[in-house]
Amino acid sequence: MDLKLEALFVPVSDVDRAKAFYELLDFRVDLDYKASEDFRAAQLTPPGSLASIIIGKGITTAAPGSLRNTILAVSDITASRADLVAKGVDVSEVFHYADGFILHVDPQYRLAGLHPERADYLSFASFNDPDGNSWLLQELNTRLAGR
Repeated sequence: MDLKLEALFVPVSDVDRAKAFYELLDFRVDLDYKASEDFRAAQLTPPGSLASIIIGKGITTAAPGSLRNTILAVSDITASRADLVAKGVDVSEVFHYADGFILHVDPQYRLAGLHPERADYLSFASFNDPDGNSWLLQELNTRLAGR
């Protein structure tokens, strides 16, 4: 069986505002379809990604802002963070976790700065979209075997 993640629904309250935010992050607009006042779907793809996000109205029952810690892989977290800051995005400082790769929701486990060995998968920065959906930048250059 060949399963590939194609798209992820991101619950938003204002499609135009969310679309503008993701375009600011250089997401490509693949589709923006409005069938009625009650239904609109916009598909956007992050630069370099094969998977997309879908935002819209009438596409999900999830509460706007309820998506948590969705990961965007970047090759240079310091440069990527600086790029987002330059675009006006409120991005956390770079951090790593006390016990390695644990992705704990409680920020008390976060330690300031890059992972000491700058190992793949272990350095992060976080930001939210206008609705509060949370995203993590994760530095990654060499994927685990089999990936």
